[in-house]
Amino acid sequence: MFVLIIIATFFGMEAVAWLAHKYVMHGFLWKLHEDHHVKTPESVVEKNDSFFLIFAFPSIFLFGYWHFMNASWALAIALGIAIYGLAYFFVHDVFIHQRIKIFKRADNTYLKAIRKAHKVHHKHLTKEHGECFGMLWVPIKYFKEFASRK
Repeated sequence: MFVLIIIATFFGMEAVAWLAHKYVMHGFLWKLHEDHHVKTPESVVEKNDSFFLIFAFPSIFLFGYWHFMNASWALAIALGIAIYGLAYFFVHDVFIHQRIKIFKRADNTYLKAIRKAHKVHHKHLTKEHGECFGMLWVPIKYFKEFASRK
């Protein structure tokens, strides 16, 4: 059951991230997210990076709750959130935005579809008219685009 909670939390975080990206980052907290869409001089840190702390807080809280209350469910959820955060870092920051210059030439339909969906998301420089708000859930049309090229 413990592992199932971790897995469910991980996949549930994709839905949370999608909703937060669409309605919070492209909504009332656009001022924190805007520098991620608008071309600015190369900077190591963006205001957008503050969302890392916002998303990490529930995990940190649940690690503490588990520690003091010995609640294994809290540990499982905290781990699921933390693992999603690591996946987000590697997929979004390393793979897509190349903050660390590795994985430049991925020849995988799923990875190409992720990159394309994110590129489509970034074509919008304002908070309106956005699309492709997820990180791991990619619209099927991008899979089809790259699968047909093979």
